[in-house]
Amino acid sequence: MTHAADTAAAPHHSGPQGETVVYTYLGPEGTFTEAALLRIPGASDAVRIPAPSVNSALEMVRSGQANAAVVPIENSVEGGVSATLDALSAGTSLRILHEILVPITFVLAVRPGIGLADIRTVSTHTHAWAQCREWAAANIPSAEYLPASSTAAAAVELARQEPAFDAAICAPLVAERLGLEVLREDIGDVRDAVTRFVMISLPGLLPEPTGADKTTLVIPLPEDHPGALMDILEQFSTRGVNLSRIESRPTGMFLGDYFFSIDADGHVADARMADALKGLHRISPGLRFLGSYPRADRREPEVSRHTSDEAFRDADIWLQSLLNGY
Repeated sequence: MTHAADTAAAPHHSGPQGETVVYTYLGPEGTFTEAALLRIPGASDAVRIPAPSVNSALEMVRSGQANAAVVPIENSVEGGVSATLDALSAGTSLRILHEILVPITFVLAVRPGIGLADIRTVSTHTHAWAQCREWAAANIPSAEYLPASSTAAAAVELARQEPAFDAAICAPLVAERLGLEVLREDIGDVRDAVTRFVMISLPGLLPEPTGADKTTLVIPLPEDHPGALMDILEQFSTRGVNLSRIESRPTGMFLGDYFFSIDADGHVADARMADALKGLHRISPGLRFLGSYPRADRREPEVSRHTSDEAFRDADIWLQSLLNGY
């Protein structure tokens, strides 16, 4: 089984002796997650297994049942996907190899013969509901919201003989596949909403640096004291490492115990990032490295002269000359 990505940022798609590659993703079929997976070169030729939850998808990777999993990690409207952030913070450590950005468009789907006035209950994923809440308040104000494990799961339930609700908010493709009627199209409150998905595998060779990379970390707060978060942030700021995302999540151990989930611009092979990680490890030895991988938008960070690889190398040479008595 292979876990590296090539220099073009796409993972390898064949195992030893050409064995079939197996991917799992947050299902069922027709989710935005499946659409994200299919954007990865070669994924259409691989075995694709839908999983009922993020945890179950990651466990398939940990147990060797799948080479990699694709799950949502961040939304441009709602921020981090808590189920994924929490699942990656515990259990056997995993690695992010790849990220995929997918524009999100929602429709209101019903069984044939149902109109807006007939809708008393509507189901979808919590993140989808958050992105369509204003539209729902204006157009189906009396409808009760029922959470689903995914947008596609809501649509699948609606297509059954006796569904538990009257309407589903889902992707246009899954509504078409299931033969549901689309009452309204493009019902998201925010135009150009995007969800970020990640491909996750077991630890192994890291994707090569591209100059436009991202590093994801889980950093426990080892001691809660004034300035504890500043101690962490200074490790990045003094080395010129920009953070594109930082979120706190409860560990579940006890009230007030948190970890930080962070995306930082750069690759662990970059001197500034490597030095920052060493500093972080001194502060929080429980630091979890989740990978360095190419950015989907290919945007390169601005690197100051004094935080460039050359500056770190020159500083090491200078220090070594002092120790050698020069």
